[in-house]
Amino acid sequence: MLTVRTTSPFQLFDRLEQQLSHQLQGAERIPAAEVHETAETFAVVLELPGVDKDAISVQATERTLVISAERRQPQAQTAETPEGAALLSEFRYGTWSRSFRFPQAIEHEQLQARYKDGLLTVTAPKAQKVSSVTVQVEG
Repeated sequence: MLTVRTTSPFQLFDRLEQQLSHQLQGAERIPAAEVHETAETFAVVLELPGVDKDAISVQATERTLVISAERRQPQAQTAETPEGAALLSEFRYGTWSRSFRFPQAIEHEQLQARYKDGLLTVTAPKAQKVSSVTVQVEG
């Protein structure tokens, strides 16, 4: 026996929109980044719109820069407001972390971080001296 289903084009678009929305909700929340290099520094620029400056963490080792942040949902949006609850929200909230490894050592104690207009710029001076250690082999 053959069953015939009729589906309107509008139902197909609704189903496609639901599937895409579901996939986007599970997508990682990693901001876009640019890495620049000059003769003296490396600079990392990240897009962080809507992130509070106090929710950003910048850490570094000899060759690695780790940046993490949290975009918190405003309290007004979590509760009923006089205007009513949001019917649609495409904003992304949550925490994330990114690391950048440079081809040479950086002066991690001289990092500078600036946050303005939703852009975080972290400047890392290149290390002038690279220390190495020679180990005596016993045996």
